[in-house]
Amino acid sequence: MLTKKQYDLLMFIHERMSSTGVPPSFEEMKDALDLKSKSGIHRLITALEERGFIRRLPNRARALEVLRLPDVALAKSSPPQRPRGFSPSVIEGSAPRDPAIPPKRGPSLRPVTTAYDIVDVPMMGRIAAGVPIEAIQQQSSAVHLPSDMLGPGEHFALEITGDSMIDAGIHDGDTVVVRRTDHAENGDIVVALIDGEEATLKRLRKRGNTIALEAANPAYETRIFGADRVQIQGRLAALLRHY
Repeated sequence: MLTKKQYDLLMFIHERMSSTGVPPSFEEMKDALDLKSKSGIHRLITALEERGFIRRLPNRARALEVLRLPDVALAKSSPPQRPRGFSPSVIEGSAPRDPAIPPKRGPSLRPVTTAYDIVDVPMMGRIAAGVPIEAIQQQSSAVHLPSDMLGPGEHFALEITGDSMIDAGIHDGDTVVVRRTDHAENGDIVVALIDGEEATLKRLRKRGNTIALEAANPAYETRIFGADRVQIQGRLAALLRHY
């Protein structure tokens, strides 16, 4: 599944090459996607190449080849474009054919069953040990994600401050997407409210009538509370990072 920006860039390149035979310049791509710098285009091109949608041709300026299109783009085209790697349909020659034998048919395209849906996930602020509850109650913006990246349920996003979860691959400045729930299992990374006032992202450990909130950094101590002092707000569902 492509992000909306990746999809828009792929279709812009495809449409430009279909109409002119020449790939657009990076400046034209930047303007078409309303990006501020060409570095964003470089990242999108690299992502499309890694996913097998395009190929950069060596030793040629502005040389791009579109290898395939997403299912949704194939569904919208008329007639449908044949994906690369399919064998051609059989063309009958002039030899007479036995009417009792049905004609051979080429392979048909598989039906498109997926939809390219983008979900707006509310960005509720920043989170770290010591951040007040208000940080996860007021929506400040939204992030746009493919629906199949999230799965069922209600989600919200938070920006991470600090390095208490760095050994779990969660860095300062990352954005976490959290599935809203009040239930979690041992070992889950959760958003927890302590005493209704302090929000933190930590790994959950249940020990009898106590709850341990465990950092993923040896520089931070595990904090242990009575079960009645901790309220689970959600479980980690996805991690976003800008390079």
